[in-house]
Amino acid sequence: MANFSKSTVPRFSVDVYQNAYLPEGGREVNAIVTVTATGGGTTGGVPLAAGPVTRSPRPRDGQDAAVVIMVDCSGSMDYPATKMRNAREATAAAVDTLRDGVAFAIVGGTHVAKEIFPGDGRLATADPGTRRMAKEALRAIGAGGGTAIGTWLRLADRLLATADVPIRHGILLTDGRNEHESAADLKATLDACAGRFTCDARGVGTDWEVREVTGIASALLGTADIVADPAGLAADFRQMMENAMGKEVADVALRLWTPVGAEIGFVKQVAPTVEDLTGRRTEAGPRAGDYPTGSWGDESRDYHVCVRVPEAAIGQEMLAARVSLILPAAGDGAPEVLSQGLVRAVWTDDMAASTAINPQVAHYTGQAELAQVIQQGLDARKSGDFDGATAKLGRAVQLAASSGNADTAKLLSKVVDVVDAATGTVRLKARVADADEMTLETRSTKTVRVKK
Repeated sequence: MANFSKSTVPRFSVDVYQNAYLPEGGREVNAIVTVTATGGGTTGGVPLAAGPVTRSPRPRDGQDAAVVIMVDCSGSMDYPATKMRNAREATAAAVDTLRDGVAFAIVGGTHVAKEIFPGDGRLATADPGTRRMAKEALRAIGAGGGTAIGTWLRLADRLLATADVPIRHGILLTDGRNEHESAADLKATLDACAGRFTCDARGVGTDWEVREVTGIASALLGTADIVADPAGLAADFRQMMENAMGKEVADVALRLWTPVGAEIGFVKQVAPTVEDLTGRRTEAGPRAGDYPTGSWGDESRDYHVCVRVPEAAIGQEMLAARVSLILPAAGDGAPEVLSQGLVRAVWTDDMAASTAINPQVAHYTGQAELAQVIQQGLDARKSGDFDGATAKLGRAVQLAASSGNADTAKLLSKVVDVVDAATGTVRLKARVADADEMTLETRSTKTVRVKK
């Protein structure tokens, strides 16, 4: 079992990178907000930005997390038979990674959801005995039935709701399409579960729908990935659980306050993945709104904030937005401000100053475009628009090369033959393995940090 220290919790800092200068008549301010959590004793694997840290959020006790593992047990998991065995072994590996004291359960998913362990609508408390019993229960599960992922998530939500803990997390594995419930039913479930727990989603093999799996992870602020070879499930589940065990603070919100006349254009997470948060705003008082960021351990993330400000005369300056990290109140207390940063606007007639693009803003604008053109290119390829696919995927190759996104460039090379990366000149490959195309689509939103 992995050991995680719980003696410390993260402290947060906010750094704002922007070109504050606008030309006369300029109204759009763009900034990259880097949020860094340090001192939690674990790492999510993302390089930590330098800079001061602020006061720590209130400490949590040792029994502060609950996890539900949802394993696909539909009939397709028996083809090949090794897939179900690998899923059992992966779930066992995740159970072994649970920290003592964490509440947990295992759910088997088909066209209905079934409690595998411990049962009776309860969560077990992780210790050597319950981990052993959970692994024994796993040996009895088999494959059969259909797929209705919404029922799995609703059962996980009911189970997690029984735990009075700040960190609630799900891990979901599927090998097929969500054929036994409508898209509307799944969306209703995701809307109901959003904000109640986070969830990492994995597709095993190549017979599942990428946008279903990535949509689940996006709605529930988790990660999504493909495990094309079922033999890799155990390592992936172990890593997911280690990351979950590293979370120390839940439900952190990015609060944006704007003055009269200013409004938020958009808010996007841009590292380590692209995730548009604009539509998830909840009002938080006069001219303020909260955007969810989920749970945090030791890690750093970047957000692109666009603010539209009123026109002003040359020489004028204003606060365009105040960025705060907010921890929800405990009981009837007030929310806790973990850290703050400021986005400014200054109007100037200096053309060199007002036309300069901040390097961080430029980099992440390119990374967001990279994710978009990959999706557009793959969609065009599937629809038979090969000229459109070539143009979009060529632009993706160009952006990946210029930004140093080597991982995405490698994935693109499985789908296109690169003639000239600098100009985006490519040829579509005549034959592409399903696993290669699905891996590119699933990982298209992964970004690289800006080169400092």
